[in-house]
Amino acid sequence: MPADPLSILKTVYGYDTFRGRQREIIEHVLAGHHAFVLMPTGGGKSLCYQIPAMIHPGIGLVISPLIALMEDQVAALRQAGVKAAALNSRLTGAEKDLLWRDIEQGALDLLYIAPETLLKPETLDRLKAAHLSLIAIDEAHCLSQWGHDFRTEYRALDCLADLFPDVPRIALTATADTPTRAEIVEHLDIGAQNSFISGFDRPNIRYCAAEKTSTMQQMLRFLEPRRGESGIVYCLSKRKTEKVAAALNAHNFSALPYHAGMEMKTREENQRRFQLEQGVIMVATIAFGMGIDKPDVRFVLHADLPASIEAYYQETGRAGRDGLPAEALMLYGAEDIALRRRFIVESDAPDARKHTERRKLDALLGFAESCQCRRQVLLRYFGDDCEACGNCDVCLDPPETFDGSVAAQKLLSCIYRTGERFGQAHVISVLLGELAERIGHLGHDKLSTFGIGREHDRNAWRSIVRQLVAHGLIAVDVAGHGGLSISPDGRQFLRERPSLSLRVLRKGRPERKSARREARAAIPATDRALFEKLRAKRLELAKAQNVPPYVIFHDRTLAEMAARRPRSIAQLAAIPGAGEAKLARYGEAFLEVINGHDTRAAEDIRPDEALPPSAVPSFAYEEPLATIRQRHPRAYEKWTQEEDTDLLSLHAAGTPLSRLATHFQRQPSAIRSRLAKLSPDSDLESS
Repeated sequence: MPADPLSILKTVYGYDTFRGRQREIIEHVLAGHHAFVLMPTGGGKSLCYQIPAMIHPGIGLVISPLIALMEDQVAALRQAGVKAAALNSRLTGAEKDLLWRDIEQGALDLLYIAPETLLKPETLDRLKAAHLSLIAIDEAHCLSQWGHDFRTEYRALDCLADLFPDVPRIALTATADTPTRAEIVEHLDIGAQNSFISGFDRPNIRYCAAEKTSTMQQMLRFLEPRRGESGIVYCLSKRKTEKVAAALNAHNFSALPYHAGMEMKTREENQRRFQLEQGVIMVATIAFGMGIDKPDVRFVLHADLPASIEAYYQETGRAGRDGLPAEALMLYGAEDIALRRRFIVESDAPDARKHTERRKLDALLGFAESCQCRRQVLLRYFGDDCEACGNCDVCLDPPETFDGSVAAQKLLSCIYRTGERFGQAHVISVLLGELAERIGHLGHDKLSTFGIGREHDRNAWRSIVRQLVAHGLIAVDVAGHGGLSISPDGRQFLRERPSLSLRVLRKGRPERKSARREARAAIPATDRALFEKLRAKRLELAKAQNVPPYVIFHDRTLAEMAARRPRSIAQLAAIPGAGEAKLARYGEAFLEVINGHDTRAAEDIRPDEALPPSAVPSFAYEEPLATIRQRHPRAYEKWTQEEDTDLLSLHAAGTPLSRLATHFQRQPSAIRSRLAKLSPDSDLESS
């Protein structure tokens, strides 16, 4: 591999420039330093360890929490021509033996491994004998005892500092508040001075939240304009995932359930279908999603309230990894809030942990109830900030508010007068002055609070109940029958009677473009037919190899192909995301689709000079691959390890460039490029 990170970025990944702090982090790790990297999902964290691992001698060890995630990343790397493998429990004994032989011979660039496998004494012993170039701990927030994804095995990774003291450690996450960041850095002995914080903003995601009125109908209204999109629906219980998936299938969506109670084989098959197929909706508990690499997830819908603002951020972050528009909708109600609080109270966690969990839940409720830009509220929680985004429901359709202090006093008084044991339906009926048989039987029609709330309708009172639950003024007996009672804060409110700003319940929401329609709008109408043909070709190639379509090319790369319409391999090489290995493997197939697309008049075809410059020499621009291969039969084919060895030997013996080109049946420019990668100090003159 070339010693220059930028060369690898171009030749392997097909990109011309680094994003954000990627280059800074890569050079920091290459200098032998540890690093803590916080970067939003889709920001390119993996390149920060993959590129150093390809440059430094030895194997880059990557600790990853899920086998499915490892397999997807290894598949993507192999498609790009990188020597990568995963050591996990799915391998047979013979496969493990072969993999260990490759490890011992240093034949890999990257080795992915789960912490459970890594921490086995026999694994650690064998790895100590191998030459490791770095150790990357992905999803590093899993080691935090205060985090939402705490895993005991991750906590034990602090042993790596003692076992491999001279190997750079790089911990990476997209989700960590300030205390969690400090805990990661300290526990892994990385050093706070080695922290790289790149911000939390995901500008392509539209954040929306809505009170539950009729959950299934709200979900269907959201999903209907998004038919054909890939998305995730999160539910709180296993039972609900099955119920919602069945309901969506009954409405002709392609939906699959996923939860920890399913048989492993069924769960893995459903995940595989979600990764491989287009337009599948995964209805899941939080058991699904960590490290999901699928870039074209267009929406994440929370049918129930998440556990915390960190969990919400990470789960919504699974949408729009390709940078195209995506949407996150969270539905929540009073029962959700009460249930989450009950989970905290009834857990076996120490009081300090419970206090932290309550704080995190309150932050999420503040996000849900806020009348400010949702992105601002979300980012400020993580110590980040932004201007009002213009891409959340609050910015696009600001909520009305009113002074709800009188309404709150009436509601709390009614709860008190009825004995603090009835659910919201009964309490609201008393407020509205409804002469139901039960109300009369209980004598509640004689209470001073009977009929004092007719200024609001039933739905408005439900919204007020939910908001007072969120504010902590009302407690809900979830374990019983949903009885409402006044919390200590509620009693203080009744005594002090402060002002209280509440949101006016929306009667309806204006229909907005779905993320898919916005993503499609980003592709001009003149390019859309070709884009869909390219997607069809990608799906065909992916099915033939049983790999996810996105490991071949992302939608963004296909959109660039449709826009630029390259006519040769050299022009295709200028498309972002088209690295050398993928050009060799798929270039002709995609060029055939582009060249066969004749819906546009010849005079509308973009001139070659509109294409950005390519690393391939200009003489190749007008030549199709077949013509180039008449002179150089192995042009643009992947180099083998044997060829690399042979090339270095012949070069060391002084073989001139022309003879090397003839010997390897490749272009002289390819010989120069390969030598620059294998031996950066080589000085090969034309001869």
